[in-house]
Amino acid sequence: MTFLTKRSLPRREVLRGLGVTIALPWLDAMSPAMAAPRTVTAQKALRMGFVYVPNGIIDLKGEWTPKGEGRDFEFSEINASLEPLRDHITVLSGLAHVNGRPGGDGPGDHARAGATFLTGERPVKTEGAGIRAGVSADQIAARELGKHTQIGSLETGIEEPSVAGGCDSGYSCAYTNTISWRSPTTPNPVEDNPRRLFERLFGDGSSTDSTERLAALREQRTILDFVREDLARLRSELGATDRGKLEEYAESIRDLEHRIERAEADSGRQLPTMHRPGGAPDNFSDHAKLMIDLQVLAFQADLTRVTTFMMGREGTWRSYPGIGVPDAHHAVTHHSGDQEKIAKTIRINQHHVQMLAYMLERMEATPDVDGSLLDNSMVVYGSSISDGNQHLHHDLPVLLAGGGGGRIPGGRHLRYARETPMTNLLLSMLDFVGVPTGHLGDSTGRLEGLTHG
Repeated sequence: MTFLTKRSLPRREVLRGLGVTIALPWLDAMSPAMAAPRTVTAQKALRMGFVYVPNGIIDLKGEWTPKGEGRDFEFSEINASLEPLRDHITVLSGLAHVNGRPGGDGPGDHARAGATFLTGERPVKTEGAGIRAGVSADQIAARELGKHTQIGSLETGIEEPSVAGGCDSGYSCAYTNTISWRSPTTPNPVEDNPRRLFERLFGDGSSTDSTERLAALREQRTILDFVREDLARLRSELGATDRGKLEEYAESIRDLEHRIERAEADSGRQLPTMHRPGGAPDNFSDHAKLMIDLQVLAFQADLTRVTTFMMGREGTWRSYPGIGVPDAHHAVTHHSGDQEKIAKTIRINQHHVQMLAYMLERMEATPDVDGSLLDNSMVVYGSSISDGNQHLHHDLPVLLAGGGGGRIPGGRHLRYARETPMTNLLLSMLDFVGVPTGHLGDSTGRLEGLTHG
């Protein structure tokens, strides 16, 4: 079998030829059947998750903000489903994203909201070329934490991204489609299809069963061996310029080999069996739970330690007939005091929090080093808009779930001074996972009080 020939090949063709090797599976038993079982020494790994909800969260009469502060607080109407998880929750009031405000840019609050959530940077107002925001906190973490996992980060969502072009008053759809930015000019695409997400995590097998994944890995190793041999043969036949281009191919192969080695090192972990999804369910709740299950599995298998999850595109017009809201989400947030629309917005906000509760319950039930997966994680939940009716960007609805490896005591409502940058929270989280960063967007320092009881 010869993978490469003497003809000129563009880099994308080689990568496409690798096919299944781009998404290597994690295996919990990759040693030969006759080999002695391996003993894996468990080490505590901290995970970071960012869950985004679009169009803000209503809080006209305390529907979101808890009553009371410190440990003496009551969950609000919207957050009532989190009561069983109280000891893992810290509600944060007073945070803001000032760069989400109009300034001199006029309308476009939804685009600015999506772009600022994890960057704190004001996005450039453009519908085409020249998009620019900032590197997001999840990607700053992924650059370092990704050295220890097969996949640097996962960017997931429930809603298919909008088409290219403008989506909000002169702003590119890139700003509303994602909250993750690899560079100031490179937004990360969001995966909304559970089947594709499964295949990226576990390969082309029909389930997470170790036997299937072992067979897939062996096939991938064989393909890599052939590719490496052909690269070596082809290199001797090329001039200096082409050899430089060929080195790009070799770098891709080395990256894949690194991921195989990482999978082998992690081979002691056991995973529950999950079958490959057929596609995206029509029902929002079923779709959300399926995407959450896959993210929790990715954390459990240590395939990645960083995820983002969008409950919907910013500015979304999705309806929720399953909970009795056939109206578009965006439309009911512009309620102008209409009590029926306010009630429907509350119902949507409650439903989103129920999905968060499902995620946290799954993580709490998953054993990990010195506790549960939730104990060793930090999950931010919230929006970059507070009042969707007025498009406000202060007093943001934000909470932090998880113990951060024992550093963050939960069961608290912390209130900060008005206009405290949300980026201060993100900088503190980066410190906790060992990725200290001097500055992020409009940050003014670290968020005090997170580690105090």
